[in-house]
Amino acid sequence: MILTVTLNAALDVTYQVPAVDWNGVNRVGAVHRRAGGKGVNVARVLAALGQDVLVSGLVGGPTGQAIEADLRAAGLPSALTGIAADSRTTLAVSETPGSHADGTISSRADGGGRAGGASGRTALFNEPGPEVTPVELADFTRHYTSLVAAADVVVISGSLPRGVPVDTYAALAAIAADRGVPAIVDADGEPLRHAPEGRPAVVKPNAEELARAVPGGTPAEGAQALRDRGADSVVVSMGAAGLLAVTGEGTFRARMPYEVAGNPTGAGDSLVAGLALGLVESAPWPERLRRAAALGAAAVAAPVAGDFDRDVYADIHPQIIIT
Repeated sequence: MILTVTLNAALDVTYQVPAVDWNGVNRVGAVHRRAGGKGVNVARVLAALGQDVLVSGLVGGPTGQAIEADLRAAGLPSALTGIAADSRTTLAVSETPGSHADGTISSRADGGGRAGGASGRTALFNEPGPEVTPVELADFTRHYTSLVAAADVVVISGSLPRGVPVDTYAALAAIAADRGVPAIVDADGEPLRHAPEGRPAVVKPNAEELARAVPGGTPAEGAQALRDRGADSVVVSMGAAGLLAVTGEGTFRARMPYEVAGNPTGAGDSLVAGLALGLVESAPWPERLRRAAALGAAAVAAPVAGDFDRDVYADIHPQIIIT
């Protein structure tokens, strides 16, 4: 079983529009509402790949109830800890060339399964999240510790809600490490800086997050610095440039054959799902990176976070170059 942790769970709302008029009325072509947060998105992708998953985290208030209801409707098992404050909502406004007011989308594919037409823009509006009390966090930690005992891999990802200490991800990763369970941490800012202290199996920043955590130097040097602090491996996502992995077995690069147009929201979560599956299967690093990179690219072609385009995945997977 793969356990995912989403301390700042959300109700994700995605608006698809042909183009945004910031000074006028916008007619939305399609609306998607679903439970979200990075760990939830990871769980969705893993479930679609046939893996046993369990969603854990914090939820509260009417929005938290909507999150739990959507997880049940999606058939995603959960073991969430309740809090008093209301969970957050996030909004993604995605310009989708060729979309219509009835929600249909016109598209074409150029050779190799590439999305044709102009690339649309996506703007994200993320609420800060609820205030979590020390008692509520302690309740979650006790619950999480009991769940780790049955897990093969733990994925800890996303932002922290207010009131949660910045070293919490390091503490959760350490609980897993002490029980011999590998953990993946996908975070930004201070939580990312502290994460290696928990001895996670993988830390997964993107290039901008890594530069903020380890200023100066190349991505390879920044990744090695996180390894020196305690992380076993560091995988850096670099968008169309692919992936960089600095591991105990060496340094690897996954290079993309082409760029996929679409909505990048959730691409990193699909990538993390691929890394988690690689840990479960003890796959060699080249195989882990190829699948993770392909899942990330295929997620861009999907309209909402937590989904991926299987045709894009099948097309791009064998074309990814590992060096």
